[in-house]
Amino acid sequence: MTDIIHLLPDSIANQIAAGEVIQRPASVVKELVENSLDADARHIHIIITDAGRTLVQVIDDGKGMSTTDARMSFERHATSKIKTTGDLFALYTRGFRGEALASVAAIAQVELKTRRAEDEMGTLLKIAGSKVESQEAAFCAVGTTISVKNIFFNVPARRKFLKSNETERRNIFTEIERIALVNPAIEFTVIENDVQTMHLPPANLRQRIVQMQGKGINQQLIEINEETTLAKIHGYISTPQFAKKGRASQFFFVNNRYIRHPFFHKAVMTAYEPLISAAENPNYFICFEVEPDTIDVNIHPTKTEVKFENERTLWQILMVTVKESLGKFNAIPSIDFDTADAPDIPIFDPSKPASMPKVSVNPDYNPFQASHGDGSRASRPRLDWEQLYKGFENEGKETSVSPDPNAALFQAGHSSSLTSPKHYQYKQKYILTSVKSGLMIIDQHRSHVRILFDKYLSQITDRKGISQRVLFPEMIELTSSEASSLSEIMEDMEALGFELSDLGNNTFAIQGVPSELQNIDAVALVRSMIDKNIETGCNIQEEVHESLALSMANFTAIPVGKLLSEEEMQLMVNQLFACQSPNHTPDGKAIITVISDDEMDNKLKSF
Repeated sequence: MTDIIHLLPDSIANQIAAGEVIQRPASVVKELVENSLDADARHIHIIITDAGRTLVQVIDDGKGMSTTDARMSFERHATSKIKTTGDLFALYTRGFRGEALASVAAIAQVELKTRRAEDEMGTLLKIAGSKVESQEAAFCAVGTTISVKNIFFNVPARRKFLKSNETERRNIFTEIERIALVNPAIEFTVIENDVQTMHLPPANLRQRIVQMQGKGINQQLIEINEETTLAKIHGYISTPQFAKKGRASQFFFVNNRYIRHPFFHKAVMTAYEPLISAAENPNYFICFEVEPDTIDVNIHPTKTEVKFENERTLWQILMVTVKESLGKFNAIPSIDFDTADAPDIPIFDPSKPASMPKVSVNPDYNPFQASHGDGSRASRPRLDWEQLYKGFENEGKETSVSPDPNAALFQAGHSSSLTSPKHYQYKQKYILTSVKSGLMIIDQHRSHVRILFDKYLSQITDRKGISQRVLFPEMIELTSSEASSLSEIMEDMEALGFELSDLGNNTFAIQGVPSELQNIDAVALVRSMIDKNIETGCNIQEEVHESLALSMANFTAIPVGKLLSEEEMQLMVNQLFACQSPNHTPDGKAIITVISDDEMDNKLKSF
């Protein structure tokens, strides 16, 4: 029998490895920028064309490489950091001119220019699909320039699965944001399609957060700082009043590397529990500094998930640190007693005898008598049940039924003699109405979400939204990734009736809103729509439309607790049953339930 196991050629092996490391243009940006940081670069320029499909170029002023190192950096398993097994557990850096470059070169056309400070001439190296095309001496500045062109040019199946330019652009800025936040001393410049879209001068951590998140965040930042034998924890958290229901800016970093950590996120939320509702999210930017041999960064290919040796202990330290910082900055509200109408309580004097308090009682008081204006009391009239039931029979006519708080309840529950439906609002949350099979219960908020979703979706697809100009435009400051998401959905928002003007530097003016919206927080609404788009990550146009319509419907639907008139309830029920899917909201939540006559009869029989 012929042997069937054989070694893969390097070109194929590199493409397989690239599949784990390079998933999209953002992956290339991440790997190249991290290499620049490890080369001690102080200024990093990122140049992007067509959201990275055509070109990703990173220019740094770091150490540079020798001719031999430049060539070796593209070999598989090439590294400048690891020489022994022990080095695997003592890594502070990310990857110096190695590891990822072989993967990048396997799926793109790469050009490298590099020179060390001690060399007069640099090196120019060209590689395409893992094949070295040329290497020669060249004049260039100290540092390294890597140009990655036509990503996945030789893997068309992978290129086909890239998302839209706006989605890929948003992913690029997400990676840049994660790196730039934790490296505030480094200057970053981003140029897209020959236009500079980001410039971050050197700063401290707080200034870098403001640079990336907007000036409005500065007033809400609370510093945290704790150092123990296990770790140093520092950074910033937001005051509780700035917590929001939508997506928040939440970042964990360990040894200057961005990580995801749901367990530590729970620690932060536990500290905020007494101060915010369960649906709200605070912003936080928290950095851990630990010994590298106490963590494992290789449990996930992108190294965004990290396993800590002392995880439970660090959980407690983090929770207490956040809670103490909230307390120090008076974030926890003190109990403020209202003393305006309080009795004057004298100070206790032990030298004076204490007397027993006296209570005045009127022995002639009768609580079952009503009071006249002159102070005399009269018997309270009893409820005339016979007259009340006559009121049911004469529904819609003038009656002389005495006012009683129970009457409305009885009338609302009685529908046998009505010529048209009569609705009853229960606890300002549900609409109850009688149907042939029993009692129908309608969730008023979910019902309105269903109605508005259909309306907004129709406006987007038919481009029939009417805009109403606002008297005073409102400004909204976004992060780069949020601005990218906004440009992705801008056309559909205009179809709804929004008018937004780009003021530059990721700041927009809201000049108009849909005409049917009254007294709405336009900034919060726009943010919720951006957050929903980022959260869902939709790319198919129909899904984007539905996501926008649902986000706007959830934000503008009547809330639980709103009192509705009979006419409003009637209109809502009519509109709900005019919808194609009245039973459920667009995200699958039940709107209607019916308690049958048999169910009610069985419950009454049990008494």
